[in-house]
Amino acid sequence: MIDINKNFTQLSEDYLFRNIALKVAKFREENPNKKIIKMGIGDVSLPITKNIVKSFHKAIDDMSKKETFKGYGNEQGYDFLRENIKKYYQNRNVILDIDEIFISDGAKSDLGNILDIFDNNINVTISNPVYPAYVDANIINGNKINFINGDISNNFLPTLDDKCKESLVYICSPNNPTGAVYDKDSLKNIVDFANRNNCIIIFDSAYEIFIEDQNLPHSIFEIDGAKNCAIEICSFSKSAGFTGVRCGYTIIPKEVKLNKISLNKLWFRRQSTKFNGVSYITQVGANEFFSEASQKEIVNIVKYYKRNSKLIFDTLTKLNILCYGGVNSPYVWLKTPNKESSWEYFDLLLEGLGIVGTPGVGFGKNGEGYFRLTGFSSYEDTILAMNKFEEFYKK
Repeated sequence: MIDINKNFTQLSEDYLFRNIALKVAKFREENPNKKIIKMGIGDVSLPITKNIVKSFHKAIDDMSKKETFKGYGNEQGYDFLRENIKKYYQNRNVILDIDEIFISDGAKSDLGNILDIFDNNINVTISNPVYPAYVDANIINGNKINFINGDISNNFLPTLDDKCKESLVYICSPNNPTGAVYDKDSLKNIVDFANRNNCIIIFDSAYEIFIEDQNLPHSIFEIDGAKNCAIEICSFSKSAGFTGVRCGYTIIPKEVKLNKISLNKLWFRRQSTKFNGVSYITQVGANEFFSEASQKEIVNIVKYYKRNSKLIFDTLTKLNILCYGGVNSPYVWLKTPNKESSWEYFDLLLEGLGIVGTPGVGFGKNGEGYFRLTGFSSYEDTILAMNKFEEFYKK
């Protein structure tokens, strides 16, 4: 007998960001002349850099000529891109083999797809609050989720305890939504726990480019022992503005094994079966990200978004609104000033100020009473939004 995957019935009816989009669409319909400043979903506002766009055009030209045309590529990614990712990590004293690097169509896809190489109904450890895609993907697979609390008491950086033994552990640093970043000692404790207790870490480093503190790790593989227990998933979405282009990568060291079986080999087999690879044009563009000329452009883009998040953080602090993040992260995580619920605060900002943010409770129960703003808007809109905050709260 054929039947549905009943785990889907355990999901909330709508994904968090779809709920926000529906509310904003309704407000726009009812208030067609009111400006809306979007500081909710983590989408970029600056265009892709000129050098990367030039590389796209070159790749398109390659596809128009018989001698340079590309058909099916390697499902794991073209070597030219994987070699540059390898060098990027080598600059942080992380040594990888090229066949430990797998090119994907973005971090979100692999954060869910990686579950294919694990059994269903496994134990999974996820921090709370957290990016909701982790939770939904594991609900769909029927996994047993153990939430570890991130709150003011631990600076939103939860640690592992005995309940986390023999589990798949999701870690995001810099964290979405709180902007908190694990230091090397904290990550070392997590890695050592994982190696002692048969855990596998899924490390989401999608926002690593925003880390400015030289003492903070960009990759979990900067930590001794991580190659025995960790998988790292990263993205070009925020660093290169590829939210609409879609490209990322997953790193699975050959040392990572369960029951003496290589997870690298399992993922290779999974990708060969279910994935035809990222387009040649996209990978050429991603490869240009690593050029010296593009890196200069990327540095300026990151500074632009970080100037926005710093402005948000500084304005809220001046208004005595408790907030976190905004330094090594594009996100600012704030406590609702007058004990509003997260969705009450969403409505207050949208209807009163025309500002769209993200209700903290959408990231888990520990997010109730909190709210996320992003630095990905334009600088002009960020200034306008903060002026609205000042005017509103000074009243």
